[in-house]
Amino acid sequence: MEETRLAGRKILAEALGDEYLENRDATTNDFNQPLREFSEAAAFGMIWSRPGLEKKFRSMLCLAMLTALNRPHELELHLMSAINNGCSLEEIRETLLHTVPYCGIPATLDAMKVAEKFLSEKGLLPMEPNE
Repeated sequence: MEETRLAGRKILAEALGDEYLENRDATTNDFNQPLREFSEAAAFGMIWSRPGLEKKFRSMLCLAMLTALNRPHELELHLMSAINNGCSLEEIRETLLHTVPYCGIPATLDAMKVAEKFLSEKGLLPMEPNE
């Protein structure tokens, strides 16, 4: 299981960056360590490492599912992962728009707000109103 977890940590670092992983390690404690190790092994070591779907597509799936679940904190993390995995702004926008008929307008509006704020803060989205 340790080998799977270490493989998951490698994927996690690729998706979210070394700084994220270092920060995660610095804030790991006895209380949250079991959940963090499980997520590294199961989500990243067992699922993200599987063949069959490109990481870019996995990122888009995560954006859609996190919108459906209304999980803004996780959505922000996976926006970074989507960018690092090669998703364009258009693909991110279209993924979020695709959630409207399945998740509802309120969930998609919340997700769009998180995405706009995050992408603007990263300098990837100019916040100029349309004419």
